[in-house]
Amino acid sequence: RNLCIPADRLIGRPGDGFRIAMETLDGGRLGIAAQAVGIADAAFDEACVRLKERRQFGRALEHFQGLRWKAADMWAKVEAARQLTLYAARLRDGGKRFRAEASAAKLVASEAAVWCASEAVQICGGSGYLQGSVAERLYRDAKITQIYEGTSEVQRMVIASGVLG
Repeated sequence: RNLCIPADRLIGRPGDGFRIAMETLDGGRLGIAAQAVGIADAAFDEACVRLKERRQFGRALEHFQGLRWKAADMWAKVEAARQLTLYAARLRDGGKRFRAEASAAKLVASEAAVWCASEAVQICGGSGYLQGSVAERLYRDAKITQIYEGTSEVQRMVIASGVLG
C-alpha cells in the first residue's frame, strides 16, 4: 500500500496496472491462438499421412468416405482458426482494440487443435495412442492451449463482455 517506487521504474502511470495486465493477456492469447493453429495444422498433416499410408480391406483409408469427411472437417477447422487468428493480429497491428477477437481466436483455435489432434489419434489407431507418437504429443500439446492464458470458459466471458458490454 505505502510502497514508493521511483518514477523511472514504473510501467505506465499509477492506476494503469490492471489495464496493462489485460493488454498483455490479450497479446498472449493471440500468441496461443497461433500456437494452437500450428498444432491443429500439424495434426491434420499427420492424419493425412496416415490416411494415405494405412490400408484396410485392400485400400488406403483415404478412400473411405467417412474418413474423407473427417479430413475435410479438420481442414475447415484449421483454416477457420487461422483466419480468425490473422484477423485479430491485423487488428492488433493496426492499433485497434482486439480483446474479444484475441479471445475468440484462442477459443476457436485451441478447440480446433484439441479436436484435430483427437481425430489424428483416432485415425492413427493404436499407434497414435502410444506415448511418444506424433499424434499423442500433438494431443497433449493441444490440450494445454485450452488451459493457459485463461481457460475456454474465461475466453467466453471475455468475448461476451466485448460483444454484450
